[in-house]
Amino acid sequence: MFEKYEPKDEDLIDGPAYDALWEAAAARRNAEVVLADAIAAARAGNIKWGTIGAALGTSGEAARQRYGRPRREAATARERE
Repeated sequence: MFEKYEPKDEDLIDGPAYDALWEAAAARRNAEVVLADAIAAARAGNIKWGTIGAALGTSGEAARQRYGRPRREAATARERE
């Protein structure tokens, strides 16, 4: 069966676009780590959630919900529920 397979045009992918997608996803993951560290430093420096939210283009409450607890602590809290 497989030996007889002939790819069709719609089966082919754009290699550079595929590579760009994965590179962008990796850059986003790295940026999220940098952002989380910056937010933790901001909170340690007594910067209010409203200010952090404004920098992120969202509300302070949305920023607090997303970045308010370290991921490990948040994961442990979910496990207890």
